[in-house]
Amino acid sequence: MAHTPRVAPQQLRHGIVGGAGVVALVWGFQAHASARLDAVFATGAHLTGLLAGYGVLVMLFLMARVPAVEHGVGADRLARWHALGGRYVLGLVGAHALLALCGYAAHTRTDLVTATRGMLGYPSLAAATAGTVLFAAVGVSSARAARRRLRHETWRSLHLLSHLAAALGFVHQLAGPDLAGSVLAVWVWSMAHATVAVLLVWYRIVVPVRQALRHTLRVTEVRDEGPGVVSVTVRGRDLERLCAEPGQFFRWRFLSRRLWRTALPFSLSAPVRDDTLRITVKALGDHTRRIRRLRPGTRVLATGPFGALTAHRRTRRKVLLLAGGVGITPMRALFETLPGGPGDVTLLYRASDADGLVLREELERIARARQAALHYLLGPSDASFDPLAPQALRDLVPDVAAHDVYLCGPPAMARAATDALVRAGVPARRIHTEDFSHD
Repeated sequence: MAHTPRVAPQQLRHGIVGGAGVVALVWGFQAHASARLDAVFATGAHLTGLLAGYGVLVMLFLMARVPAVEHGVGADRLARWHALGGRYVLGLVGAHALLALCGYAAHTRTDLVTATRGMLGYPSLAAATAGTVLFAAVGVSSARAARRRLRHETWRSLHLLSHLAAALGFVHQLAGPDLAGSVLAVWVWSMAHATVAVLLVWYRIVVPVRQALRHTLRVTEVRDEGPGVVSVTVRGRDLERLCAEPGQFFRWRFLSRRLWRTALPFSLSAPVRDDTLRITVKALGDHTRRIRRLRPGTRVLATGPFGALTAHRRTRRKVLLLAGGVGITPMRALFETLPGGPGDVTLLYRASDADGLVLREELERIARARQAALHYLLGPSDASFDPLAPQALRDLVPDVAAHDVYLCGPPAMARAATDALVRAGVPARRIHTEDFSHD
């Protein structure tokens, strides 16, 4: 398998912070000290405007699906940073607009209403206002309460407005005083926007289309694995060129009447072999319930692979895989493929009862072949005995603190397990987890 370059989370974090520092330096070189009220407001507006523009670029870059970033940082961490950064960007945009308005009002000695009318007479400011409104709409639709009420397709459509808002903000910045004083600043700013735009087009449009034409994926089998759970096997051509690793996921678009509009993220539940990919899906919503009705021959568009929950994160000889519910899917692939001798790999599988165990026969076959430990942690979550308590984990895996831990399960279970593992002595840096939501 070809080596895939990876950007570590701390490298990306340092790069983002360093970029913000450079933006602040650009502002500092252009700032003019003045005690006049309008100048103070204008200086603050320039700084918040530059940082907001830089923040928008960072948000778009985080969601560009650049493989080196996706495979090194992880899709879940990127999504969290994107959501957190979006809040900062909205705050900076609001502060920039308010400071600019106050500065204009102080300069013209008018009230805020009159100043607003005057500012909207400038074309670049009208574009900025439209961009601000679009950003606000995206922010409101992304709030947890609003998103629960929106269909996924509706939310995705609204989120695409951020690209138009970014373009309008770029037009405003080039025409405004933040950059216009320096040809070099205008050139660098333009190149940064062009680079991010190329990355977005390449990795979100060109690469998926190229993969679809190259691999021609089709469903070959849909098999029941348990109550509400099915495995879907997909066959294509030259799938080794995807360089998909156990633990990673794709975004799947099944070209059937009820599913073609939505790309659903599912992990591979088996290693890639014989030009086949397999996912195992539990019915959790409208889209996942429709997957069990897929017919062999259905065309499939799969974008990826994504995710950093791979063997690359391993730092210790001994590994503990901890799965909850259908979170067993990436763990099953890792259970089969992670290198190690007898006793080096342990799998703990949490489920409410035996009927909730998915791929059980495969797991037991792998455990026998590898001489690996396999334990089922059964029982309701409100039981008096917690199988994920620190002492319970130490009883099952006495040297748990010496392990790397790979964790995948429902969010509440993953949080509880992470807390228990830390209390059992596992350093947080050696707990590898990745979460992504799907309908």
